[in-house]
Amino acid sequence: MWLAKFGLFLVLAYVAVVTALYVAQTALLFPSWLVPATDSPGPGPALRIETVTPDGERLRGIRIPGAPGSGSEQVVVIGFGGNAWNANDLAAYLHDLYPSAEVIAFHYRGYEPSGGKPSAAALLADAPLIYDHIARDPGEIAIIAVGISIGTGVAAHLARQRPLAGLILVSPFDSLEALGREHYPWLPVHWLLRHRMEVTDDLRGLSIPAAVLAAEKDDIIPARRTDAVRRVIGNLVLDRTIAGAGHNDLYHRPDFHAAMVEALAKVRNAAAPR
Repeated sequence: MWLAKFGLFLVLAYVAVVTALYVAQTALLFPSWLVPATDSPGPGPALRIETVTPDGERLRGIRIPGAPGSGSEQVVVIGFGGNAWNANDLAAYLHDLYPSAEVIAFHYRGYEPSGGKPSAAALLADAPLIYDHIARDPGEIAIIAVGISIGTGVAAHLARQRPLAGLILVSPFDSLEALGREHYPWLPVHWLLRHRMEVTDDLRGLSIPAAVLAAEKDDIIPARRTDAVRRVIGNLVLDRTIAGAGHNDLYHRPDFHAAMVEALAKVRNAAAPR
């Protein structure tokens, strides 16, 4: 009898854990509550920008112009950060890396001061809207997307939807479902997951130049999930793994900074008309 009771206890505990993770998955994937809200204009000549989604939500962002005199070398770098990145911090970080480029980043939906509620579907739907808001400006400036961690899924989807000049993917993964199975092999992830990002499906068949940067000791996005992305990129112009780096300490390493600068140069060169 005690074995039956113990077995029942294990079943009920498993069901309780599964239910809790099902309910909490949005907060775990998109922890907007961890990201400090800011509506400051950002560093130097930064400008506040915003656009409105078809369902009436306001998305707010920041635009940092490139250094004066860059002329024909000018490109627009649009950044999609990790799930705990603030758009102002991301824009400032990319501006330090690429001072001659114009840098744009938006707070994800549900991340203050943007409105709405975060979800994978919302982030993917908002990316082309942000691109269209930027591309309305006159001129023939190339737009290159930089995606970081979960932002690689957004950048890859944008590449499928709009004519980007190139992609820089930092710590990319093949799909949220595959990543979920890595971390929760004991869960029926396929049936529980409400958020979908199919990164390899979005990238497969594209010919735009792309760079992949990864951390050697990434315990959030295992190497095999990034390897799956590499295999489907048709025009991989830079593939760099930063030795000794982890998922979260990657961004402060000088060798990562150098690789990011090299990535933009190679993507731009590959995208330039011959």
